Amino acid sequence: MAVPKRRVSKARRDKRRSNVWKLEAPTLEKCTKCGAYKRPHRVCPECGYYNGRQVIDVDKKDA
Repeated sequence: MAVPKRRVSKARRDKRRSNVWKLEAPTLEKCTKCGAYKRPHRVCPECGYYNGRQVIDVDKKDA
């Protein structure tokens, strides 16, 4: 059975347990055109709009 050779210091233990390493859910914002949730600074996957203008024709993309 593996046994630690030395005691883990409080600083090392707390560094490992800190929230710095834990993943977060990606931030989402509502599209101004259709109201669907999307990632910031990206084209809306539902309507194809970005920054108030249509960038992608969603109807063509599905076909």
